[in-house]
Amino acid sequence: MSTPNKDASERAARLTEVRERQRRAERRRTALITGVSALVGAVLIAVTAIVIVGEQRRQADVAEAAAGDIPGVLTFTDLSATHVQQPVQYEQTPPVGGDHAGVWANCGTYTEPIPSEVAVHSLEHGAVWITYSPDLPAEQVQELTDLAEGNAYLLLSPFDGLPEEPVVASAWGTQLSLETADDPRLEQFLVKYQQGEQTPEPGAPCTGGVDA
Repeated sequence: MSTPNKDASERAARLTEVRERQRRAERRRTALITGVSALVGAVLIAVTAIVIVGEQRRQADVAEAAAGDIPGVLTFTDLSATHVQQPVQYEQTPPVGGDHAGVWANCGTYTEPIPSEVAVHSLEHGAVWITYSPDLPAEQVQELTDLAEGNAYLLLSPFDGLPEEPVVASAWGTQLSLETADDPRLEQFLVKYQQGEQTPEPGAPCTGGVDA
C-alpha cells in the first residue's frame, strides 16, 4: 500500500518531469524560430543585395550607352528662342525648340495634351518632353508614368498627331522616335539630354511655371 508521503513524492517527480519536457520543447521551438528567422533574414539580405547590385549595373550600362551616340537620335540646329505671345508653327512634330511662350510648363505628368509653346520653354531649361499617342496601350502609358516620377526635368503628355512612332522623346534640338515605351534607348536619352550639353539655359527651373 502506498503511503501519503510516497504518493506526494511521485506526483512531485512526475510534475518535475513534465515541466522539464515543456522547457525542452520550448527551447527547441525558440531555437527553431530563431534559426528560421535568421535564415529568412539572410535570404532577404542576399536578395536585396542582388537587386541593388543588379540595378547599379543596369544604371552603369545605361550611363555607358548614353555617353556615346544613341541610335535613332535626330539633331536640329539654328533654333530660335524668342518669347512670343501668339501660337507658333513648328517645323518638327513634336517641336524640339524655336520661339516659345514667356512662361514654361511645370515638369511632371499630364494626362491631356499641353500647349507646345510652354513645353518648348521647358526644353530650353533642360527638360525632356516625352509625348505619346493617345491610343498607346495603358500598360505602356503606366511605364512612362513610372519613368517620369523619377526624373525632375521631364514632361510627359499625350500628343495628337504624332507623325510616325507612338512614343517620341524630345530635348532642345534633339529627338528620338520609338515604337514602344520599354525601348532601352528612352532611358539612355533621358540620361544624356536631361540638363544635357544642348540645354540653352542649364539650371533654369522646371517648376514655378504653369501647370499646362
